[in-house]
Amino acid sequence: MSRFKDVIQIAGVKDLAEARMMAAAGVTHLGFPLRLTFHREDLSDIEAASVISQLEPPVQTVLITYLNEADSIAGLCRKLGVQIVQLHGDIAESEIVRLRNSAPDLAVIKSLIVKGNNREELIEMVSRFEPIVDAFITDSWDPETGACGATGRVHDWTVSRLLVDCSSKPLILAGGLGPENVRQAILQVHPAGVDAHTGVEGHDGCKDERLVRLFVSEAMAAFRELENSKDGKCRKHPY
Repeated sequence: MSRFKDVIQIAGVKDLAEARMMAAAGVTHLGFPLRLTFHREDLSDIEAASVISQLEPPVQTVLITYLNEADSIAGLCRKLGVQIVQLHGDIAESEIVRLRNSAPDLAVIKSLIVKGNNREELIEMVSRFEPIVDAFITDSWDPETGACGATGRVHDWTVSRLLVDCSSKPLILAGGLGPENVRQAILQVHPAGVDAHTGVEGHDGCKDERLVRLFVSEAMAAFRELENSKDGKCRKHPY
């Protein structure tokens, strides 16, 4: 079974208290964005490593980065103590192969940025990268800033559903998700997981526990509904 199933990830951890609150609420993966292109980092390397070192299973930690060189990525993952990296930058396939060779225990997620009219390009990317990554994540592009992620924007979910259907690897859905739309998103896209950032934050920019718990409960309910639907089809057509 894939390690990426029914993933509920929240990115942008600001401190240990926030991380522990989200883990207690049922968040399965916590994202730590570092080496970014557009957004300000929430924590320094040292602060992020300290938070990560004090978290306990089953919650998993993820480096989210725009780094695109294998040595830099592997080094930062070791420094932080993470076993999963989410690559948002433009990175050559050869660098991912080098990363896999130098850090074989590291799980690699590759981003696919939906820009509205680039579905053929994304299908081609899935074909090229699926032999060398563990999962994909679709996210939204902000045409005003050029940011690829943490935009608060919802993209065309039919594109993500298409990529789910054509990929042999799990796909996580991100982009403008919050408690109000995550259930619909899961039921429409059938992703292996969902990711939120700004959609569960209060006006102060910190994660709101009520929103986090509601996001988790809505996502879990949708995953159960999908699973029950699949089970029903299996019983009807056991062959």
